[in-house]
Amino acid sequence: MILSVAFHPLILTTYLFALLFFLAPDLVGVSAFELPALGSLLLLLWLNTFIAPAIMMFYFKKMGMITSLYVEDAAERRIPYIACVIIYGLATYLFGWQLQPIGEIAPQISVILASVTLSLVVVAMVSYFWKISAHATGIGGTIGMLAGLMIRFEENTLLLPLLLTILVGGWLMSARLQLNAHTPSQIAAGVFCGLLVSSATVYFYF
Repeated sequence: MILSVAFHPLILTTYLFALLFFLAPDLVGVSAFELPALGSLLLLLWLNTFIAPAIMMFYFKKMGMITSLYVEDAAERRIPYIACVIIYGLATYLFGWQLQPIGEIAPQISVILASVTLSLVVVAMVSYFWKISAHATGIGGTIGMLAGLMIRFEENTLLLPLLLTILVGGWLMSARLQLNAHTPSQIAAGVFCGLLVSSATVYFYF
């Protein structure tokens, strides 16, 4: 349960940006930013991609639209997922077009956010007829993004974070199975979805 909370799909976006900002800033266009500016940018991303959806989930829980903040019931996942897609879509637009000069200096930020949004769209659509693992999709997307960037740009500083992410991903997926939150096929589908979307994003847009 601790792993499921610490590596919730929504917080993985912040973790990914933190790794890229401080270990490979050139790849995301923020190498010219001073440390305070990087911290402020990361805080803004955290507010948009984690806090905003979290507040929405608490609201849905209070209104009785979901029975648990973990949203384990497949039928209850649809509206929260659609809401998350909207929030992430707005965040993509904000960082890509509204927050200047970030959109011009570091367009890679909005590209990564668009990748996460697309993964959420896939999960939301699949959730209408099947329960795919959002945790697996998130960790798969993180692994795919780190691996894709490391290979494409020969950025060896990402090797250790990539290996650690794979290790954490294995623990996380094992925990989800032990909690009976998902079946192996649901986890495999999530990992595949995340890997495919993030890898394709790096290949076509970086």
